Amino acid sequence: MRDDINRALKAAVADCDKRRACTLRLIHTAIKDRDQAARDRGLEGIDDAEVAGLLVKMIEQRRESAQTFEAAGRIDLAEQERQEIGIIKSLLPPQLDDSEMRCACAEVVEDIGANGLRDVGRAMAALKQRYPGKMDFGRASCVVKDLLR
Repeated sequence: MRDDINRALKAAVADCDKRRACTLRLIHTAIKDRDQAARDRGLEGIDDAEVAGLLVKMIEQRRESAQTFEAAGRIDLAEQERQEIGIIKSLLPPQLDDSEMRCACAEVVEDIGANGLRDVGRAMAALKQRYPGKMDFGRASCVVKDLLR
């Protein structure tokens, strides 16, 4: 993923796409910060799964910001946030469609032996570990809850 981000950054700079370049620089810096924090804990850095998690978190932050800007009547800033969401999403692996997500949820529920709503947390943790950045975990949580009812 890091190579993809670096290639995308170089292409954005070459194309003079300021919005994309700024967003990609922000992502690059966030990854470097996380790498340094991991090194401080004695690890080598973060892996692709953690990078994907970071990107998902950045998308959520921008969704919240866009909603706040819209509520304040700043449609121009909300649109900028949405553009950044699109840029970040382009870096994530392809998302599972609804049927694939349902199959993945059913598989995890069966694998961990979940049999009640108290096991939703374990199932979600397993999904996040197996499919980092590949599904909307908010929707997946609803699917898991439906399966466990």
